[in-house]
Amino acid sequence: MTAKRDYYEVLEIERGAGEEEIKKAYRKQAVRYHPDKNPGDHEAEERFKELGEAYEILMEPDKRAAYDRYGHAAFQQGRGGGGGGFHDPSDLFREVFGAGGGAGGIFEQFFGGGAGAADGSGRQRGSDLRYDMQITLEEAATGCEKEIEIRKLDVCQTCDGSGAQKGSRAVTCSTCRGRGQVIASRGFFQVAQTCPHCHGSGQTIEKPCKTCHGDGRLERTSRIKLKIPAGIDEGSRLRSAGSGEAGLRSGTPGDLYVVIHIKEHRVFQRDGTELHCDMPIPFSIAALGGEVRVPTLTGAVNLKIPAGTQSDSTFRIRGHGMPVLQSSSRGDILARVQVEVPTRLDAEQRKALEHFAQLCGEENTPLHKSFTERLKDLFS
Repeated sequence: MTAKRDYYEVLEIERGAGEEEIKKAYRKQAVRYHPDKNPGDHEAEERFKELGEAYEILMEPDKRAAYDRYGHAAFQQGRGGGGGGFHDPSDLFREVFGAGGGAGGIFEQFFGGGAGAADGSGRQRGSDLRYDMQITLEEAATGCEKEIEIRKLDVCQTCDGSGAQKGSRAVTCSTCRGRGQVIASRGFFQVAQTCPHCHGSGQTIEKPCKTCHGDGRLERTSRIKLKIPAGIDEGSRLRSAGSGEAGLRSGTPGDLYVVIHIKEHRVFQRDGTELHCDMPIPFSIAALGGEVRVPTLTGAVNLKIPAGTQSDSTFRIRGHGMPVLQSSSRGDILARVQVEVPTRLDAEQRKALEHFAQLCGEENTPLHKSFTERLKDLFS
């Protein structure tokens, strides 16, 4: 007999792990090894059973204390402190992920839905799908319509999704007798697993459709149109109901979830509904004041620069930022000016600038004056 692995090793956690950490570790691995995701994989089945056993012991304080003291010997016959009977790992799975055994199962907890269990007619909800879409900042600001192309399981046109040839019918599965599950014995344990004959539907078809081989679905390319609302943010999800995979044997189709990613903009950085940008202005305008043209996502606007503006001064341009989702309101643009110093001067420009420097006193350079005074205090 193969020696039992340490329960902490099974869940890949430290011995001092708390309840939430144990749940998180179990959840992560249970999704990976769940029998519904690994049909016919006996190794995954054993790993899932092992996870359930480890979770049951470590989540109950008395059992965990006994295990920490005696190890697996604590639960062998004749040793006190074990107590309790075996719990089906699927019950533990539902305990961690929530009850809700309707359509969706695991995926409702992680992504809002998924392939559902088959009902008595053999129908099964189709899987939800995810599509990552990249749009520009301008498209996010104005909203747009996009058409995407995806490969997915769609309804078989030959049998209209029933999976059966004309005149054929579905009959109760002889292996599981319509339950959709079979009980497998593993020593003292009994584990319910998906029926390998009917794949959990509880029914088989007398004469399967020759096109889809009884599945009722075929993979094909679909084109789907989506409306992107103005003001949508990075990472937002759009749901297209019924655009996921077709259900098994005319079951309800799944949904399509489109995750939005916004391309990096060459000018603006987005912060919610505000747009930030750095804007160079000539030294002369910073000193004398004037107007400059500031870019927006819909054109350029005038901005008044007061005389004596310093580098890194920020100006707010109201109402030209990103729109508020499902609202007529808009955010602002925050333009941070960078005073540009000339890099090349001809003789006449140099002479004029030298004359200007002679005319400027300390009252015209308050930052330099303040810095000089701090230096005097430092070295006095």
